[in-house]
Amino acid sequence: MDDVDRKLISALRNDARASLSDLALTLGVSRTTVRGRIERLRQRGDIVGFTVVLQDDVKTDPVRGLMSIEIEGRGTDRIVRQLSGFTPVRAIHSTNGRWDLIVELGTDTLATLDEVLAQIRRLDGVANSETSLLLSTRKSG
Repeated sequence: MDDVDRKLISALRNDARASLSDLALTLGVSRTTVRGRIERLRQRGDIVGFTVVLQDDVKTDPVRGLMSIEIEGRGTDRIVRQLSGFTPVRAIHSTNGRWDLIVELGTDTLATLDEVLAQIRRLDGVANSETSLLLSTRKSG
């Protein structure tokens, strides 16, 4: 993958519906070049698909946090299943080191976040946790 491919992917991430003409103008190459590169990137598997991003997908929750969770024994799969049922859980990540899971949470209020944290801490097998509030996001997706 060369610099033109990287710039093309960046442009497509910004607007996957951009016309070939607009992409060619942005990249300083021909429409034929853009079409060929997109097709080659798809055939190689670098681009695996295109999607629609809805307003709700990019809307941020007023209160966001990262909860680090330590799990007793071998209960990780069970706890992940339980966490998946919590509406405020935005993502669940396994990790190494002291914490077994990092859970991204989003709620409307601090009081709601506090309730969710308490519910998670009460799950059988959760040994310890630590939560950090996210104050601002410098770069996302």
